[in-house]
Amino acid sequence: MAAGLDPEVARPLAERCAELGYGSMWSNDHPGAKGLETLAEFGAAAPSLDLGVAVIALDRTPPETIAADIERLGLDPSRLWLGVGAGFSEKPLTRMRESLPELREKLPGVRLVLAAMGPKMCALAGSEYDGAFFNWMTPEFAAGARKKVEAGAKEANRPTPPVFGYVRTAVGPDAAERLAKEESFYRDLHAGYRNHFDRLAEPEGTVGVAAADTTEAQTQLSTYEALDTVVVRGLASATVESMTAVAESAAP
Repeated sequence: MAAGLDPEVARPLAERCAELGYGSMWSNDHPGAKGLETLAEFGAAAPSLDLGVAVIALDRTPPETIAADIERLGLDPSRLWLGVGAGFSEKPLTRMRESLPELREKLPGVRLVLAAMGPKMCALAGSEYDGAFFNWMTPEFAAGARKKVEAGAKEANRPTPPVFGYVRTAVGPDAAERLAKEESFYRDLHAGYRNHFDRLAEPEGTVGVAAADTTEAQTQLSTYEALDTVVVRGLASATVESMTAVAESAAP
């Protein structure tokens, strides 16, 4: 869900997702709102769920600020999957490799998940982080990216960490339009995304799930076999009813 979700929406949504059997709930993070604050609402309403944020850009929010937010919000580090990325850093791979020791020091007990799209970042996730987080991938591309994570883990002589990934999901008669609108924003956001979509080589508006109904949405989501956890990024208006409809269409 988008960071900054109204608590009157976030809390009942979390309760419903727990009832449906979800294992975790995730928020993004952006300049207008902190994902960790949205996770605090989810966590208060659904104590059984793990909580994930993907991703916090380190060029905007340094590790010490993340640590202070976790303490301020009373979040349990053992429940957290913390996705981190380089944002607009000039040398993203170097930034994420060199930031890891500080992240470990400042965030003890938190599981650190690296935002990874390119092959070198995927290998770094496999070799040093607690997980990899994919974004804007087709099922086939995700399968290839997972192999890079597995190769990085093998080289470091460690088990492959879990692989997560956003799958943008829209359900309803205007699903294709909502997916295309969301995708168009990211395609030219910065060089990393431009390079990624060039590698994908997919037609605009087709990366994700656009389904007429919940049955079709389930069928399309099931093709993301490379992801250990499919994080369904619902493309719906911010109401309890519409968010719950997406949650139910993607229920485990």
